[in-house]
Amino acid sequence: MRRISRTLAITASVAIFAAACSSGDSGGDATDGDTGGGDATTEAPPVRGDEELVIWTDAVKLDAIQAVAAKFATDNDITVGVQAVTDTRTAFLTANAAGNGPDVVVGAHDWIGQLVQNGAIDPLQLSPSDIAGYAATAVQATTYEGQLYGLPYGVEAIALYCNTDYAPDTYASLDDVIAAGQAAVDAGSVEVQLSQPVGNDGDPYHMEPIYTSAGGYLFGQNADGTYNADDLGVGKPGSIEAAKKIGSLGESGSNVLRRSVSGDNSIALFTEGNAACLISGPWALADVRKADIPYSVQPIPGFAGMNPAVPFMGAQAFYVASNGQNKSFAQEFVTKGVNNVEAMTTLYEQANLVPALLAVRDGITDEDTLKFAAAADGGAPMPAIPAMAEVWTPLGQAYSAIVGGSDPETSITQAGDTIAAAIAAS
Repeated sequence: MRRISRTLAITASVAIFAAACSSGDSGGDATDGDTGGGDATTEAPPVRGDEELVIWTDAVKLDAIQAVAAKFATDNDITVGVQAVTDTRTAFLTANAAGNGPDVVVGAHDWIGQLVQNGAIDPLQLSPSDIAGYAATAVQATTYEGQLYGLPYGVEAIALYCNTDYAPDTYASLDDVIAAGQAAVDAGSVEVQLSQPVGNDGDPYHMEPIYTSAGGYLFGQNADGTYNADDLGVGKPGSIEAAKKIGSLGESGSNVLRRSVSGDNSIALFTEGNAACLISGPWALADVRKADIPYSVQPIPGFAGMNPAVPFMGAQAFYVASNGQNKSFAQEFVTKGVNNVEAMTTLYEQANLVPALLAVRDGITDEDTLKFAAAADGGAPMPAIPAMAEVWTPLGQAYSAIVGGSDPETSITQAGDTIAAAIAAS
């Protein structure tokens, strides 16, 4: 584990920004990499700087957030500090409760349920007309219990990469994708038909398109589109059918899905020419482009005669801390300093996420980025309700067991029982 430190000057303020030692955050915001500030370890928790407005983010997005913050500091003649904090969500919850956290925190939309449950963030002072220019799924993702808590700036979802030497078409069904991959396997050209992360712990995030196409759902939705924690789909008939489909693709079936493929090696299998296709997100794009292979990107199709494949859609957003020292500056920064085309363009160019603001997206010509935008628009926001925290481990374990040959109905039913009991106890 490393300490991430950066020295930045914003207007008259110079601050040293350090991240606490951490094993990472399940919300996907943390990085174990070093941005150039040294390798010294520390056990001290992060503490806000002395600036009039303090923003916490992760190291990956630090430069992008700092660029937007620097303009806001100049325009408003205030000092602004941007701190890179590892395990941002956990650190923020602790620091905010203690009164020494930031005024603004940046992170994934699926944090919202936990942050609201802990009273850690305030609703944004924005009207529906103020956010009319954003992708509908991004607004849905950052709205909780009828209130907008986050200003979305980037969205993402997984899609299908194919090596066009072996899978040259745009596919109408996942069956067709698998058939193309199988032909390449039979010819000895590749080892894997479809590089789909499973691993020993399962991977519910990457499995979601397969699960939904085969009839499963995680939580039902209310009339307004919000998720209903009382309507758990895991263990119900649709999920059992989905589990059977996953089992038929597993190691004792057609061997399309296998536990030897995980998040650690799935992208490399594809970029090294050992997989016909890959299910992954825009984070794989740089590696795919560097590889000497022809490729395509397209939305993940569903199975023939079954439901559409619906991946999780994720949004990155800005939140106003409930216990920040300068909440008026925080609201002004999020609702005005970030909520404009110039700022959102800067974030897109430097953070390299599909823009949530459609006016910025309209100026993009990169075809791969636009395909990931389409995947995000066709996805379902990852449930931000607190109950979702109880889903990941039992469902992942069930998926891994099913892929390995365990009885699908028994495994998915037991996972549903475990999840339901944990939700009831929480």
